[in-house]
Amino acid sequence: MGTTKSEIFSAEQNQIATIAKAFAHPARVAILQQLFKLNACICGDLVEEIGLAQPTISQHLKELKNLGLIKGNIEGTSVCYCINEQVWQETKQLFMAFLNQDSNLKSQCC
Repeated sequence: MGTTKSEIFSAEQNQIATIAKAFAHPARVAILQQLFKLNACICGDLVEEIGLAQPTISQHLKELKNLGLIKGNIEGTSVCYCINEQVWQETKQLFMAFLNQDSNLKSQCC
């Protein structure tokens, strides 16, 4: 498989693609939904709620944390995760601007 040549795209295009890639996995979508539902969560709770193995959940949490969409605090032997509100708002604005684009062609094509 070839490289993406990300350097030829704008920072915004790369950011949208990176976040979309994270959203493309249903486990990550389920994790985000669960964190919104509970407003905080411990990894073990996610394992029970989502039904995947703990190492799998941990890997998905790591990806979401690397993007900044979630943040975690160590509490004893557990890590409590929650939505990073600032990054979530920035992500919403980025995607709304992208998704609110409309064609000016008025069906002159295809």
